[in-house]
Amino acid sequence: MLLLGYDIGTSSVKASLVDAKTGQTVASAQYPDAEAPIIAKQPGWAEQEPSMWWDELVQATKRVQEKAGGSLADVAAIGISYQMHGLVCVDWEGNALRPSIIWCDGRAVPYGNAAFDAIGGEKCLEHLLNSPGNFTAAKLAWVKENEPELFAKIDKIMLPGDYIAMKLSGGDKKTTISGLSEGMFWDFKNNEVSKDVMNYFGFSEDIIAEIVPTFSVQSKVCDTIAAELGIPAGTPISYRGGDQPNNALSLNVMKPGEIAATGGTSGVVYGVLGEVNYDKLSRVNTFAHVNHNQPDTRLGVLLCINGTGILNAWVKRTIAPEGIGYAEMNDLAESVPVGAEGLSIIPFGNGAERVLQNENPGASVHGINFNIHKKAHMVRAAQEGIAFSFAYGMDIMAKMGMEIKTIKAGHANLFLSPLFRRTLAAVTGAAIELYETDGSVGAAYGAGIGAGIYKDSDDAFKTLKHIATEQPVEDAEPYKAAYKLWVERLGK
Repeated sequence: MLLLGYDIGTSSVKASLVDAKTGQTVASAQYPDAEAPIIAKQPGWAEQEPSMWWDELVQATKRVQEKAGGSLADVAAIGISYQMHGLVCVDWEGNALRPSIIWCDGRAVPYGNAAFDAIGGEKCLEHLLNSPGNFTAAKLAWVKENEPELFAKIDKIMLPGDYIAMKLSGGDKKTTISGLSEGMFWDFKNNEVSKDVMNYFGFSEDIIAEIVPTFSVQSKVCDTIAAELGIPAGTPISYRGGDQPNNALSLNVMKPGEIAATGGTSGVVYGVLGEVNYDKLSRVNTFAHVNHNQPDTRLGVLLCINGTGILNAWVKRTIAPEGIGYAEMNDLAESVPVGAEGLSIIPFGNGAERVLQNENPGASVHGINFNIHKKAHMVRAAQEGIAFSFAYGMDIMAKMGMEIKTIKAGHANLFLSPLFRRTLAAVTGAAIELYETDGSVGAAYGAGIGAGIYKDSDDAFKTLKHIATEQPVEDAEPYKAAYKLWVERLGK
């Protein structure tokens, strides 16, 4: 029995086949090999054709079938992970009326800000847990004002994962509470589609697709698509989740106090909160987690830090000795003491940071001493600065009521660095667990949960491959002192 997971990303679609019994990944493939194009008709705009995602899915499915060395006749359930916050407008027949306005498109910021002021900041945070900002609802408001004739043709609005599920099923238009919350359509206080948002923007609730549980048999693969993909007709589509909630699922981060983290070009910290709460300064985003289900509140608190892996890469290119790899760079950093002998690096050099209330302070070096500081100090201070930026965001989460005990991460990128892991564990007091997993594999497991093949996430992830655990060091004081100095130099 196989589970098929799709990850609908901005740059490609990845497909993974997982053996439901053993939990082993049978095959994985992605399409295209190069990054998929983004349409930018004006500065700050970013769009993609939904039909492109579908074409990529078809090709990724063919590739994963070839890698598996056989047919897909044993696929028992399908799960979907997708790029968050995108707007897909479809007509009665399920045709996309325009390219999707995707997550990194900035045109809707004024619409979200105006809604925040008109509805009231405190009310938005109490009910939506966020500012409407640049999320899906604000993107739809832009379409309503600037493309009124097209807006009038909309039957339903969908997120990218909703669109793919609709295509697989042959036309079922459905969504989830988790998806609606990431679009700023969900009122957590009243447990319903937000009347404040719908009324302010002048949207009819008819435009919202049917709401289904995140883990459930939401729809089934239709005969035509089954023949095209080689998947059995009637295969249940039993899970869908945004990429960051799904990354947390992939690591079995489902309980309050657990944290999923990634350290790629940008850093993401995603923590689970067991009560409805929000940051009064809106420095983090809060959405319904994939297992949010009244009365069991499960919220995902999302922190994105722009200047993380990109700083480490910059240091490698411009400061570290030429020709060395990341492993050698890590060894170089270990050659100097904790705190880099008073040197601190603020890593926010890649744009505005929500954790800093959308300020853009840039990256900076503090406390440099020309007599003692060398390349090794810069390399260490960079990794420590990145770890401290993670901890700074987690401090905000802790003030929201999250007791952080465990940080789970894939064994990749910055989490390959022992120094980075040790620093983060020391200043947060949390153990860091490393696993072998990815988004499409997580979506496959999610499908197994939704189809009833697994009784719950613990059952599904009992075979999740654990690589290592980084426990907090016994003497964390040098790390905490360096972190305190870093915060003082940040000036927040």
